[in-house]
Amino acid sequence: MACALASGTLLSGMAWPVGAAWAQAVSAPPAGQKAAQHTPAPTTAHAAPTAPKAQGAPVQASGRPQVVIVRANPLHASAGGGLIHPQSEPQAQSVVGQEYIRLQSPTATAFELVSQLPGANVSGSDPFGFSPQTNISVRGMNGDAIGYVLEGMPLNDIAYYTGYPSQFADSENYESIALQQGSPDLDSPVMNAAGGLMKLRFRTPAEKAGGQFSASYGSYDTNREFLRLDTGEIGHNTGLRGFVSYSHSATDNWRGAGRDERQHVDFKLEKTWGQGNSAGLLGSWNQAVDSYYPQVSKDDWRTYGIGGPNNLDRHFHADDDYGGSDYWRLSRQPERTLYLAAPLQFALAEGLSLHVTPYAQGAYGNAAGGTQLPTSGLYNGTQAVPDVLDLPVTADGYSTVRADYTQRSFRSGFTSALEWKRGVNDLVLGYWYDYGDDTERETFAAVNGSGNAGSIWGGRPITLADGNMLLGASNHTISQTNALFVGDRVSLLHDRLLLTAGFKEVMFSRTGTNAVPGAPYHANMNTAVPLPRFGVRFQITPEHQVFFNATTNFRTPAEPALYDAYDPTSGAMTQKGTSSLKNEYSIAEELGYRYAGSRVVGSLTLFNYNFTNRQIATLAMINGAPVDSTINAGGQTSRGVDVEIGLRPWHHISPYLSGEYLHATIDNDLYSGGDLLPTRGKRAVRSPTLQAAAGLTYDDGHFFGVMTVKYTGHQYATFMNDERMPSHVTGNLALGYRMNDVSVLHRPEFRMNFINITNQHYLSGVADPTMNAHDTQGRYGTTIAGQAPDYYIGGGFAALFTASTGF
Repeated sequence: MACALASGTLLSGMAWPVGAAWAQAVSAPPAGQKAAQHTPAPTTAHAAPTAPKAQGAPVQASGRPQVVIVRANPLHASAGGGLIHPQSEPQAQSVVGQEYIRLQSPTATAFELVSQLPGANVSGSDPFGFSPQTNISVRGMNGDAIGYVLEGMPLNDIAYYTGYPSQFADSENYESIALQQGSPDLDSPVMNAAGGLMKLRFRTPAEKAGGQFSASYGSYDTNREFLRLDTGEIGHNTGLRGFVSYSHSATDNWRGAGRDERQHVDFKLEKTWGQGNSAGLLGSWNQAVDSYYPQVSKDDWRTYGIGGPNNLDRHFHADDDYGGSDYWRLSRQPERTLYLAAPLQFALAEGLSLHVTPYAQGAYGNAAGGTQLPTSGLYNGTQAVPDVLDLPVTADGYSTVRADYTQRSFRSGFTSALEWKRGVNDLVLGYWYDYGDDTERETFAAVNGSGNAGSIWGGRPITLADGNMLLGASNHTISQTNALFVGDRVSLLHDRLLLTAGFKEVMFSRTGTNAVPGAPYHANMNTAVPLPRFGVRFQITPEHQVFFNATTNFRTPAEPALYDAYDPTSGAMTQKGTSSLKNEYSIAEELGYRYAGSRVVGSLTLFNYNFTNRQIATLAMINGAPVDSTINAGGQTSRGVDVEIGLRPWHHISPYLSGEYLHATIDNDLYSGGDLLPTRGKRAVRSPTLQAAAGLTYDDGHFFGVMTVKYTGHQYATFMNDERMPSHVTGNLALGYRMNDVSVLHRPEFRMNFINITNQHYLSGVADPTMNAHDTQGRYGTTIAGQAPDYYIGGGFAALFTASTGF
């Protein structure tokens, strides 16, 4: 948020008197004494008059210089340690700023950085955020129902809609992270965001050349190095500047065997000219090799906790109960990603501007896992395989193999919007196009006596006598999105009343092929969905504001729902693909109140959602490999209230509080096993009734610290509500000291971050919800077999020391 606005101007852009001016003349401080924290450097008045002079008379300087100290208007100072900022749009939004981000662990992901905000429920598997086995839900809506956008570029997986925050950016490069809990912006390039939108923004490149360096070391032999270089302005009066950063980090698994390693590059180049013209190029490259944390059933959690068979084995034992398939090296998950975007803005005429953001992405990864296959009686799709496998690690008719589930995807597109501001109207007309190419394949690699199965990127697949590979899955999908949108913003009553209305038509298609023998080869689907919206905001007084909105959202089921899948050990169909896909559709309303005073900033939002064909993400083990899947959960109604409040710095202290009450229920019985489960009126999965968070920040310019606590209430893991995850409380702490400049080093800093300070052992989230955990009688009298859901185990205690400096 901009902090250099004129005194008396609200962040909403409305001019209101705020009383006495904040500029005051004071005497110069004694030699050696520094001005108060958060005040600009004093400016000496070179010609302070001592008495009125006649026009044209010379001005005599007084003997004692005067100093003018300009103090920032407290209406523009951040509140809650950077966890809350005043908002003006007619929709719920919470923003995390650099003041908070820079005090957190440098390994923290975007999910963890917003975990204190109202409605945000973050599930993790390790304390430092390396593992991709993480999730976020907002108001009970899963991470695949949330849009992730970096300066106009979508970051969601094109097949599963999920987001992988460890790939997004290094925390040092975020300027802000905004979480819109209710709905995305009209022009956002997402179509799965019933759960809201996470907007990521890179920092603005510095005006002067310099940079930042940091090094960290901590628990579990964790190390991290970060270097950022700022070009400053390139040339003279060119308006061109940029930065590039590189980081390397590694850590041992906090439970069980394994080690993760990550390399990451962020960059941004920006040029501005004239009035309202800019061009940029930004992106991220990420390469990570992560080890797998097994999810657990509730029974295994009670029996073994964070130890025993809930972990992968450190050594390869071909003669154990799992035939060595639980060896950790068989479950390493490598991933490479590249995101590129070029946001452009042109002022075409007075009041007329064009915004265009072309983007391109590429990714390749392997979700591997150890498993066992019978040496004979195999199937390739529906076709019986006459071969008898002769593999190195075989016992009792079963061979140990690594299942390689690889995904290679390419994506490109652009967003464009023509904006016309005239009088009280701000009209926008836009178009979004997106093209995705996704190839997914499951093959199997032989394991030798040392537990090695070749390249972790998916090499040496088992080939049958007929020359074909043994396949668990093989599909190729082309996805295209065309979206047209139009919107208008009308400001009335001297900008006190804002009315917004918009309409978006999304046309989406998938065309695919399934190369598994015996499966239908072609699959395709097309859909077109109209999405109207409306919003209003009224500024009652400079401090008090109310808003209301009504929005619509939709999404199609995840890509694998198109394709048939088969068990290679029996040829049995494990999933029936269909082109008659039912879209999830939702209508949402929000009614909110905001307060932004000289000391306190707060908001309260009531929300209501009505869903049809609610899509619930789950995790399926496809022949030994963990793969995302979805369940159609029918209708759902979600109602609740979000609240957050923060205090602007008072004696260097800034407290913050947030909370949510959520009542989410299933509207109908669900089909399962040829019968209907009596789920009508049950609570929705992954929807804790109560959440609360608190933060306390202290920063006097040298000593600083922040303490946060999060309570997450119990949440159901089955649609029958016959099993639930218990509530839990976690806390984090950061302490540090910031020095004055030392030679070429700018404000060297030393910081300790303590994560999960009470070392809670807890289940952090529902990994794969099921219909019912226990056998249940259906509406038609049949017994529907139960299946236990699995859970993420939250990360244990960890400490990380970081030394950093600017230069």
